[in-house]
Amino acid sequence: MKHIKTIAFDADDTLWHNEPYFDEAQERFCKLFQDFASSQEILGSILNHQVKNLPLYGFGIKAFTLSMIETALQLTQHNISGKGIEQIITIGKDLLQKPVELLPNVEKVLEELQGKYKLVVATKGDLKDQHRKLHESGIGAYFHHIEVLSDKAELDYEKMLGRLECKASDFLMIGNSLKSDVLPIINIGGYAIHIPYRTTWEYEKIDFEIKHENFKAIDNIGEVIALL
Repeated sequence: MKHIKTIAFDADDTLWHNEPYFDEAQERFCKLFQDFASSQEILGSILNHQVKNLPLYGFGIKAFTLSMIETALQLTQHNISGKGIEQIITIGKDLLQKPVELLPNVEKVLEELQGKYKLVVATKGDLKDQHRKLHESGIGAYFHHIEVLSDKAELDYEKMLGRLECKASDFLMIGNSLKSDVLPIINIGGYAIHIPYRTTWEYEKIDFEIKHENFKAIDNIGEVIALL
């Protein structure tokens, strides 16, 4: 990786905590509708709606909230009250106001890399929410470019690299999702580092091991410097 020129970081659960907030939101939702189904059934229904809605809503908290509302309509056979809808919207609004807590060693690593590489944020989610989190994180000044992608497929990365005027062979992606941050990048000839987070959204999980010369797995972001 000695020839890398541009390094992109995923944001949620790579730079700061995120998935636990969604887990908490889903627990609140399950309690609201515990008389209609088990938690496992409710969580499965939310996930199904999220995946089905991805082509329309994309990723992020607003899409998640709409999928919760659709799940509630299904569970109650469209008999949910206005107050019930309001409670779901409140869960979504609370998610949009969660504090931004950086993961250990993030700022130390960014400080070490700044000036040596072009640093980029490449994330999915709501545009406004991701910009809010980056602003509140206090690390925005380290980055040359911010990309909030509608998805992280190979074509999305290729378009981003075009905007960055960067060849895939000079590009490194760092993130917590094997599905979104690793596979598409190595498939187009780039490099990827996986840093697992303690919990992963079901949609982002894969059921096979990745073995590739352009791929490395580490335990925490502090190990990035040694690889470079």
